[in-house]
Amino acid sequence: MNGHDEIRLLQGIPFSVKTTGAAIEWLDSHAVGPATTRVAIANANTLNIARGNARYRQVLSRFTVLNDGVGVDLASRVRYGQGFPDNLNGTDLVPAYLSQSALRLRIFMLGSQPCVIQRAFDVARRRYARHEWLGYRDGYFRWDDEAALCAHIRTLKPDLLLVAMGNPLQEFWIDRCAARTGAALCVGVGALFDFLSGEVDRAPLWIRRLKIEWIYRLAQEPGRLWRRYLIGNLTFLWHAWRERC
Repeated sequence: MNGHDEIRLLQGIPFSVKTTGAAIEWLDSHAVGPATTRVAIANANTLNIARGNARYRQVLSRFTVLNDGVGVDLASRVRYGQGFPDNLNGTDLVPAYLSQSALRLRIFMLGSQPCVIQRAFDVARRRYARHEWLGYRDGYFRWDDEAALCAHIRTLKPDLLLVAMGNPLQEFWIDRCAARTGAALCVGVGALFDFLSGEVDRAPLWIRRLKIEWIYRLAQEPGRLWRRYLIGNLTFLWHAWRERC
C-alpha cells in the first residue's frame, strides 16, 4: 500500500480509499517496474470469509484492498461517517482501467472454466485491442503444475496478470505465486471473466445505479447465492454495527 493513501480499517481489513480516476492512475504507476503489486477487490462476502480465517486476513494485509459493493460502503459510513468515493468493483474497474490506461499493457488471464476463459480472452482482445494479450489458462490445473505455469507466464513478461478463482483462492494464489510470474501487477477479479464471456448476464444499468445488483445476481442463481447474500449480508451488517465505536 502507498503510505500516502487514506486507509480505512473495516472488520480487520485495511481498505485503500480511491476514486476511480485515482485508482486507474495508481494501477498504471504499479504496472511498470520490478516490484510485484497485489490487488484485492473486497466486498461483504470477502470480509465475512476473512473474519473467520486468520490466514486470509494475513494474506490480505499484503495486498492493496479496494472496495466493492454497497455492503462495505455502508460499513464505512457506520464506522467513519462517510462512504467510499466510488464503487471499485472489478467488473467495472478493470474494464475502465483497460480502456483508460496510459500504457500499452502486456496482459495474461488466469482462472475460470476452460470454455469461459477462452471466450473472455477473445472478447477482451477484441474490445481492448491496443493492449498485447499474451495468453490465458483456465483455473483447473493441477497444483503440482503450478511451478511450470508460473515459469511459463514469466517467459511472456506480463505487466498485468488478471486472476479469477473466487475468494479466497485467488488471493491465496496471488500471494503465493505472483512474484514467480514476473508480473508487475496482479489483480484478483472474481467473476469478471464470467461477465466478459457472456456466461453470466450483467444487471441493467439502472439496477447498478441503485446499488442493488446483488438482488439481480441472487435472482439469477438463488440456489448458489442465497446463503451468501441473505445470511451473509445480515451477518456482515451486524458486525459492521458492532464495529461502529
